[in-house]
Amino acid sequence: MKLFIIIGAVNAFLAVALGAFGAHGLEGKVEPKYLEIWKTGVTYQMFHAIGILIIGILLGNLPATSLLTWSGWLMLIGIVIFSGSLYILTLTKIGILGAITPLGGVSFLVAWVLLIIAAIRYM
Repeated sequence: MKLFIIIGAVNAFLAVALGAFGAHGLEGKVEPKYLEIWKTGVTYQMFHAIGILIIGILLGNLPATSLLTWSGWLMLIGIVIFSGSLYILTLTKIGILGAITPLGGVSFLVAWVLLIIAAIRYM
């Protein structure tokens, strides 16, 4: 599905841009602990951007299935909640944001399980 390819590519672009910003714009401005948190957000965003790209390609080559569609949306939701909360945490140092980060992680996990189920059923 073209939409997921676009969403995946946009998120991959943002992961590269945010990674560069973290390496060059934040170094020396935030504590090393927070720079590592930023890097974790970037890493997970890139992994799941690639996952969304894969889902877009699969949707173009397999019968459309709600399992794949939900997997793609859950990866995007995970990026927003998981990576987004880590970015905001790094910039604001508001520790309570760490409490919502696991919700994004659960979204990632469910997305991968749905992809596994779709592969078993349709491939």
